Amino acid sequence: MSYNKINNITGWAVGIFACLVYLMTMEGTISFWDCGEFAAGAVKLEVVHSPGAPLFLLIGRFFAIIFGNGNEHLAINSVSALSSGFTILFLFWTITHFARRIALQHSQDETFSANAIAAIMGAGVIGALAYTFSDTFWFSAVEAEVYAMSSLLTALVFWAILKWEDRVSAGSKIADRWIIFIAFVIGLSVGVHLLNLLTIPAIVMVYYFKKFKFSPMGTLIAFLIGCAITGIVQIGVIQYVPKIMAWFDVKFVNSLGLPFNSGVYFVLALLAALSVFLLMYAKRNGKYYLHLGTLAFIFILIGYSSYFQTVIRSNADVPIDMTNPDNAFALVDYLGRAQYGSIPHLTGPDYTSKPINVKEGSMQYWKGKDKYEELGPKRDEYIYPEGSTRVFPRIWDGNSESHVAFYQNYLGLNNGEEPSAADNLKFFMGYQVNQMWWRYFCWNYIGRQNDFQNIIGEPQNSNWLSGIKFIDNNLFGRGDIDKAPDIYSKSKARNEFYFLPFILGILGILYQIKHDKKNAFVVGLLFFFTGLAIVIYLNNTPMQPRERDYAYAGATYAFAIWIGLGLLMVRDWVSTILKGSMATYLAIVACLLAVPVMMAAKGWDDHDRSQKTLARDTATNYLQSLDKNAILFTEGDNDTYPLWFAQEVKGVRPDVRIINLSLLGIDWYIDQLNWAVNEAGAIPMVWKPEDYRGNNLNQAQYQASPKVDANAYYDLKEVMQYLTQNKSRMGAAVLPIKNFSIPINKDNIKASGILSGRDSILNNTEERVSFTLPRDYALKNDLALLNILAANDWKRPIYFANSIDQNHYEGLGEYLELEGLVFKLVPYRTPGSSTITPLAFNEKRCLDWVMNDLKFGNAQLGTVYYNQTNRRMLNGIRVACFQIADNFIRNGKKAEAIKVMDHLMKNIHEKSYPLAITQEDKALILIADTYMKAGAKEQAEKLMDQIIDYSNKQVDYFNTLREADKAPGTNAFSQTDFCRTVLGFLAQSAVINDMKPIADKLQKALADITTRLPSAPQQFAPPQ
Repeated sequence: MSYNKINNITGWAVGIFACLVYLMTMEGTISFWDCGEFAAGAVKLEVVHSPGAPLFLLIGRFFAIIFGNGNEHLAINSVSALSSGFTILFLFWTITHFARRIALQHSQDETFSANAIAAIMGAGVIGALAYTFSDTFWFSAVEAEVYAMSSLLTALVFWAILKWEDRVSAGSKIADRWIIFIAFVIGLSVGVHLLNLLTIPAIVMVYYFKKFKFSPMGTLIAFLIGCAITGIVQIGVIQYVPKIMAWFDVKFVNSLGLPFNSGVYFVLALLAALSVFLLMYAKRNGKYYLHLGTLAFIFILIGYSSYFQTVIRSNADVPIDMTNPDNAFALVDYLGRAQYGSIPHLTGPDYTSKPINVKEGSMQYWKGKDKYEELGPKRDEYIYPEGSTRVFPRIWDGNSESHVAFYQNYLGLNNGEEPSAADNLKFFMGYQVNQMWWRYFCWNYIGRQNDFQNIIGEPQNSNWLSGIKFIDNNLFGRGDIDKAPDIYSKSKARNEFYFLPFILGILGILYQIKHDKKNAFVVGLLFFFTGLAIVIYLNNTPMQPRERDYAYAGATYAFAIWIGLGLLMVRDWVSTILKGSMATYLAIVACLLAVPVMMAAKGWDDHDRSQKTLARDTATNYLQSLDKNAILFTEGDNDTYPLWFAQEVKGVRPDVRIINLSLLGIDWYIDQLNWAVNEAGAIPMVWKPEDYRGNNLNQAQYQASPKVDANAYYDLKEVMQYLTQNKSRMGAAVLPIKNFSIPINKDNIKASGILSGRDSILNNTEERVSFTLPRDYALKNDLALLNILAANDWKRPIYFANSIDQNHYEGLGEYLELEGLVFKLVPYRTPGSSTITPLAFNEKRCLDWVMNDLKFGNAQLGTVYYNQTNRRMLNGIRVACFQIADNFIRNGKKAEAIKVMDHLMKNIHEKSYPLAITQEDKALILIADTYMKAGAKEQAEKLMDQIIDYSNKQVDYFNTLREADKAPGTNAFSQTDFCRTVLGFLAQSAVINDMKPIADKLQKALADITTRLPSAPQQFAPPQ
């Protein structure tokens, strides 16, 4: 059998195997974060968040049609699973290409011995399977996200340039067709994710090494050309072609009175004519590279044309229409991610730099009825005084107080102390490179400690962990993780690889450098641009909402090439002892077992999501408990996107209108509230569109006025109208009052069923709901929320998710009634009630929700792995059940309280969610306390034993850390000291609730732990 046939058959076998792995382990429904949005966007061809992913959505829609109604989640997840499997296929062929190039140096012709072919195939299998089971890639492979398809397109273009190289070597005169194919795929990839562009420098180097005589200067020039082409595609094609279209469209529509998009068609025709002219000119004059470049430009644009789908669907006013890019001008902002703000790269401020003005940029427009209306110039770029900016700014975000505090703590700077260039470099190397890239890389090929998000470099949270204790504990200060509580030490995400994949990859680097320096440089460029270059470009601020390892999957892909080539080094070593094919096969078996087989065995339990249904069930838990025609305010991705999926795809409660507070501060989103969506009517508004467009009412600042009675309450609708008439040119407004009131319309309350058969309560209510804004300012999203409250007039029930920021309840805590995972706005006041300690709750509805409707995403099985994000969502259920049980006890119904808590504990299995006592995760502590209050001694004692065991293990682990990590003020000290604080709190509660045996046990444990920890325990605080 020929080499090519063996290579093809083996590659397909590995690719199909990877597809099966991912299909077997993909999520049972949808996942959290962006997956619900992407799944809904694909099934209904809607517009997802910028810069969009139209090609992904189109392919997802195709799969949804094939799978049929009811299986849409399987269809969208399968897109990622199959994309990932085919990524492995192309990775295999990439590795065998490089291995074959090296083998050719030892062969007189292109025919190889069976031994050589086995070595080449073995390299491909080992490298491809190592990437198959790598942590980051496997995670994205089993959920409805764009990263899997992006990886496929990246693998495809890199493989394609190697196919071009093979064709050139074979003397083909049409090999450059592969260059055109690469350009087309790059254009397509823009409709998925921009990661693909980072392959361009490596592609250019392959072209240079094959077509030109090598020289150091030539190599440098080729590298710079590769970087320039990347910039031209990223800025010139992706950004400026739409900008030119938008400019012409404004001129054609506003000045010439032509229809919308006429300028777009003109630019398309102009580009087509220019391209034809350049092709003809290049052909006549023998300008080959002009001809090739023009063709590449054309095919990039053809691939890029998937964005017509975005504009077409936005014009259809679909329910999910992020940024509303229904015209050329809006599309520019959509592609440029305008809503996320700008990031400094080459030059910029430090966090201490104070802007002196705002730079006015280009005029902004919105699409009016017949023409583009002016919104005013852009004002998103600050002007700083001379000398207050620097080259390569890394600590630049001074707008966030938490970021400023982090910078100061990380760098050891005091308030008012100016950072230096050295401080910027320290943050870059220590945090952005080590914490936000190298740590992620090591997860994949050295090992991972657990799944707790690492914010500030905590020794116990999600560091890399090799499994070699001397290195982990002593050299890198991880501590003896085996002594830690089970949620850390027995985490399914704890995968220790003993450096073996990493070492094999290093051997591959050395082997390729020794035998094929040019291609080692090519792979090195791919590794750099998909790793460190992204670190530099992203310029991450601290305290990210989640781990960002998915951004660097390309670097782990490049390293997998070297892992495969590492086999060849091992084979050479073994060949010094064993001769012939035996050395090859022994090396293959040893490397296969030591790397991909071990990675699969270690990683299967935390990557198998086939039984997990938590995201879907979370959506149902929110939606099914709401009244008809309700309005629900949410805030984060995880309490919004699954709900969008449930409504758009599964048809769950289409009458509910979901309003995301994170988007409510943007004019296009407020616009969309004026539309009816599915079965939910439009949202009533006091404002008119011109009141909030652009920068209008971005913020209102409270300033006390002698003309206003500070103790009086003012009608909220009148206040909203006042703000529209008194906003400044910059869009801000002065808020002379903080006390608001909303009239109680009893007729509307009865008609809308807000009190659900409890209308008699209205006889004892006041005439108005009176509340006070909890801050001295209100941002646009706060003002928009207040606007909705004012205009609603009790016509529709209003709910708030229990997961939103406390400030976004806008001071209404005493008028919010607990109903499961939501708080309902009611027309009566409960003094002392808050969303932390809700004293008002719908007793009948809450009990029925817990016992009959509440779903747990299969957490009751005890076999499903839940990572930290999942546990946070489960913890939201725990908090809601605790609050319900606490209210039953307060009302003298202890039996019902025990019933609620027993049901909760039964359905969140301790193997699914091991016990945790942290300042973030206090629910179980409060449940233990509630069991004591309810008189459930058996359940309370069981929990106390677990809490004591956890505390002892936490102290044992703490005492294995380095002294610097144990100092007061460190995260490890705070978490450990918190255990002691909890024991004291529960011991006191046991005494109060007449459970002396439990109190004695807790006090003994507290005394024992106190002897092993410095300082006095802190006062226990309720959950925030």
